[in-house]
Parts: sequence; C-alpha cells; structure tokens
Amino acid sequence: MFTGIVAAMGTLLERSVRGNARGDEGRLRIAVGMLDLGDVSIGDSIAVNGCCLTVVEKEADSFSADVSNETLRCTTLGSLEPGRRVNLEKSMRLGDRLGGHLVSGHVDGIGALLRRESDGDSLRLELRAPAELARYIARKGCICIDGASLTVNEVEGTDFSVNVIPHTRAETIIGQYREGQQVNLEVDLLARYIERLQQGGAE
Repeated sequence: MFTGIVAAMGTLLERSVRGNARGDEGRLRIAVGMLDLGDVSIGDSIAVNGCCLTVVEKEADSFSADVSNETLRCTTLGSLEPGRRVNLEKSMRLGDRLGGHLVSGHVDGIGALLRRESDGDSLRLELRAPAELARYIARKGCICIDGASLTVNEVEGTDFSVNVIPHTRAETIIGQYREGQQVNLEVDLLARYIERLQQGGAE
C-alpha cells in the first residue's frame, strides 16, 4: 500500500523489452533522485507513476523492476521512454502517517489532460477519465494521478478537475504536464468497496 504522497522524482534510465507468447514484457531501470534506497530490499515495492513495481535489482542510486505485458498495456509505462521523469514512492510501513489516502498502486485506467491553467498560486487541471471509471470519481473525493493523491474539485460526466498547490507542482512531474498528456489514474478504494457491497455477494 501507498499514501499518494510522492517522495521523489526519478528518471527512467533504461527500458528493455522481451517478447513471449503473450506479448512484450519489459524491465525498467530507474534513477531514484533524492529517494533513499537504504531501507529498500530486493522484493520490496516502489510506486512508479502510481504503478506498484517490485524491485529486482538495486544499486546505490537506481533500481530495476520487471513490468508485465498487462502493466505495459494498461498504464502509461507502456509508452515511457528513457529520459522521462517519474513520480516515486516507497510502500508504506505500519505506523507511517497517511498524508494522502490509501493507494494500492494498481492503476485503474489511463486519463488525459484536457486543460491546464493558473488558479492563483495553484495549477488547475481538467482531465478526462475512461467512462467505466467516471462513476467512482466524486466532488471532494480522492483520486490518484500518476501516484499523487489529489482532491477532486468538480465532476461533469467523465471530466473532472483538481487543483495542484505549488509544493506538489514543484516536487512531482505534475508541474511538467502538457495538454493532451496521458496519466495513470487510480480511483478511491472505498468507492469500489461500497459499490461491491451494494451489489451484494456472489450467488
């Protein structure tokens, strides 16, 4: 589990792809920037742009993770090129502060940035979610965008908006977003559980 509070920005150093019967799979090597890997072991989880990846190799200032065909297909990691910056967060430990909201690191879908504009000192973003996810997005609810926990301002159909404070803008890749860019979305876990409870158990 994660909190949606981005700890550092890293950089994709290398991407290797190998084919198998089910399609292409890959391995990413990521420079971690200011992220401390001192307490990270092989097998631990790190969220990369909101995707929970398992560390399979580690150096002092970088780590490698294998990425399945499913992850490449369902997230923006499939189009990530070397040199691109990424949001990083280590998995939370029992007793850690929950500064954002509970985030699983399992991306639900890919959204698109429709518009960005200044709103005082903040940055206002308007995004479009896949139709199947829109029902889980509520005004003043939580949404995870590329691993960053944000509060939803407004919702209209499949479109929604968020405000990004100067600190988040400076400390995450969100400040680099351009209109038309695709982003990873994870909706609030509680919304999914509530829907499941309303549907009742399997017969």
